[in-house]
Amino acid sequence: MTPETLQAIRDHARDDFPRESCGLVLVRKGRERYVPCRNIASGNDHFTIHPADYSAAQDAGTITCIVHSHPNVSPQPSEADLVSCEKSGVPWLIVNWPTGAIHEFAPSGYQAPLVGRQFSYNVLDCYKLIQDYYERTLSIALPDFPHPDRFWETGGNMYMENFAKAGFVGVDTIEKHDVLLMQIGASTPNHGAIYLGESRILQHLMHRLSSIDAWGGYWEKCTIKIIRHKELLCAK
Repeated sequence: MTPETLQAIRDHARDDFPRESCGLVLVRKGRERYVPCRNIASGNDHFTIHPADYSAAQDAGTITCIVHSHPNVSPQPSEADLVSCEKSGVPWLIVNWPTGAIHEFAPSGYQAPLVGRQFSYNVLDCYKLIQDYYERTLSIALPDFPHPDRFWETGGNMYMENFAKAGFVGVDTIEKHDVLLMQIGASTPNHGAIYLGESRILQHLMHRLSSIDAWGGYWEKCTIKIIRHKELLCAK
């Protein structure tokens, strides 16, 4: 990148500190420039580029890099950064502020492990774990359902509104690969886990690493619905 682009990236990180800044590097008519974008994520430690800003940038040129800052921490990518870079299909750049140090990386085929992955809303959360498990284990692709952080606190009901759209139906028995919808300290189902058989579940709780846990006791009491994908019903 040109010195001017890097300086603009650092200036934006400084201006948005202590929140994460985010932006896009564009090339148009052979010239490179940095376009600052609005971060609409809640909190200071992650980012979501405003959809209108991303769309405007696409219209203005070719996006060659996605940029964000890491305030007060290393510019090394988090697991969520690596996963998001793969999904974007373009290189990423992270800048630390206040040091100004940068780290650049590109899609390389990275996949987060099913067990031990870090938590990040909409990138590595309980629904993303269900998506990845179904794709890797069963070759079933589940659609994306973007949802706000802590959607259940703002009237959202993501699981109940969308499980049928993803190809699931409610069932009365429990079998391997079923999804268990749970209600944990909320008025609506706000967590999903995969039943692995032998009273074990694979789940990713908020702000914890994904894990395999025993199903029974508390987790069984929290389970309000068992759903099964229609392809598993057809396979019988």
